[in-house]
Amino acid sequence: MTKLIRYKTKPDAQAQNKALIENVFAELKQTSPDGIRYAALMLADGSFVHIVTHSDGAADLLPKLSAFQAFQSGIGDRCAERPVVNQVTIVGNYRMLDE
Repeated sequence: MTKLIRYKTKPDAQAQNKALIENVFAELKQTSPDGIRYAALMLADGSFVHIVTHSDGAADLLPKLSAFQAFQSGIGDRCAERPVVNQVTIVGNYRMLDE
């Protein structure tokens, strides 16, 4: 299953949000859980886009990470536009996402 999450932070919360996301990736690198693929993008307008793919048995691995829990804590206060989650189907992929 692949999800795309998009939201926009308040201008004064962009750096904090970026740092929290970087902590998530540091913990992912350290723990190296199987079954998860994750990318986060920061747009020039203060928006963030996350692409998360997980296998059936790995859906709960990301939310269990302490850095992810810290990222989720207070997300509403950091956002100018709340997160919107969409399940997506990958139509094409050229060397961007693992297959």
